[in-house]
Amino acid sequence: MAPDASGADPRISASSIRLRKGGEPVVCLTAYTYPIARLLDDHVDLLLVGDSVAMVLHGHKTTLGASLEMMIAHGQAVMRGSTKACVVVDMPAGSYEATPRQAVASARRVVGETGCQAVKLEGGVTVARQIAAIVAAGIPVMGHIGLQPQSVESDGGYRIKGRTDENVAALYRDAEAVEKAGAFSVVIEGTVETVAADLTRHVSIPTIGIGASGDCDGQILVIDDMVGLTVDRVPKFVKQYADLRSVVSQAAASYAAEVRSRTFPGPSHVFSAAADKSEP
Repeated sequence: MAPDASGADPRISASSIRLRKGGEPVVCLTAYTYPIARLLDDHVDLLLVGDSVAMVLHGHKTTLGASLEMMIAHGQAVMRGSTKACVVVDMPAGSYEATPRQAVASARRVVGETGCQAVKLEGGVTVARQIAAIVAAGIPVMGHIGLQPQSVESDGGYRIKGRTDENVAALYRDAEAVEKAGAFSVVIEGTVETVAADLTRHVSIPTIGIGASGDCDGQILVIDDMVGLTVDRVPKFVKQYADLRSVVSQAAASYAAEVRSRTFPGPSHVFSAAADKSEP
């Protein structure tokens, strides 16, 4: 994005999010499209182009249906619709796990083709080298620990984290690894509330909760879940602030009834032989 008249970039940066640790909560939502990005941009600090797009918009059963090309296409759309928020694009499964070199190449492609401010990848200890390599290449990274949707098949389902001493210890190792590798923030998903709160106090980078704790340094939800557009099961941790399913369904029903009764289109929705000033 071009700088404003003062020469400063008006978009929120990853480094400014990093400085929010312990301060005003960071407001985050997912966005996958141009119109949604435009609607959300004034109200949030960070827009995540999540690999959840594979499920939400493309109908896949898990996030494993996301590809690098899919993430880039949606990232481009969100960047076109956003001028203020820090935009972070998810690295899809298979695009970074093999080696740090693969991770850097994928991250460079995402940033180069979208113009986003940062990338996000899942994992802690197992991907610390990848995070460090991407950061060393000059690309900010958001981490993601706790419940990791890309690992849902190997985990045997969506399992809440932090319910055993062994798992809690693993979460601490992951949080520390992500922090040490240079991530500017870390998402904590599907984790026992007290554990997520303790992790937030333990690390020096902002934690972004989703099904975690109100003590996290910020919160994120999937936009379709939050506004009641999700047609499948909504997770327990979601609060629905609107019921757009009903609005869309009722609008479609009204449209269908008017088409069948030939009351739509009416006189104001068709063009006459004489041009009207309101017409294109």
